[in-house]
Amino acid sequence: MAKLYHVPLSPFCRKVRLSLAEKKIECELVEEKYWEKDPDFLRRNPAAKVPVLKIDGRTMAESAAICEYLEEKYPEPPLMPRSSEARYEVRRLVGWFDDKFHNEVTSKLLYERVNKKVTKQGFPDSANVKAGAKAIKYHLDYMAWLLDHRRWLAGDTMTLADFAAAAHLSSLDYIRDVDWNRSAVVKDWYAKIKSRPAFRSILADQVPGFPQPPHYADLDF
Repeated sequence: MAKLYHVPLSPFCRKVRLSLAEKKIECELVEEKYWEKDPDFLRRNPAAKVPVLKIDGRTMAESAAICEYLEEKYPEPPLMPRSSEARYEVRRLVGWFDDKFHNEVTSKLLYERVNKKVTKQGFPDSANVKAGAKAIKYHLDYMAWLLDHRRWLAGDTMTLADFAAAAHLSSLDYIRDVDWNRSAVVKDWYAKIKSRPAFRSILADQVPGFPQPPHYADLDF
């Protein structure tokens, strides 16, 4: 059985978890306090980052590389389209959420509100929180624009781009930092992806000191 070293609210770990679950790959989840830099964990990934996936006799790091490996080794059901142009768009949007959205929103909200407390690095920086709360509006509006022109974020089928976005937004939703009333089309998209069986384990996550919001696991939120 595969084994994933992860942190429950990490969007990068959640993206890998969603890919594994969608492809029905059984996986043991091991919560890893990567900030403690345990020697055994550092041997698995000297970068001291999660996720780390052990599968097929290999130990793999970096969420984008892991997801690409899973897609190539376990192609059904597909999370990447066939054409080069469509695959480019998926990769562009995965990069958008894992880079731009992460730097402008996730790191300013989730990391300030949760990670600092969990890793005992002090209190949230109010300027960062304010910047993240402002930036998420722009990103939700961009998603709304995409979804006004497409059934899913990257095109007519659900792809890894949707999982990347949902991984970040589900983590932020856990700490009540997503205004779902800003866009009906984005809310409908999230309800649709949230209802997939692959999302079940994520919706069951519990983080000590941070209770789930009432609507979090509600598929009809």
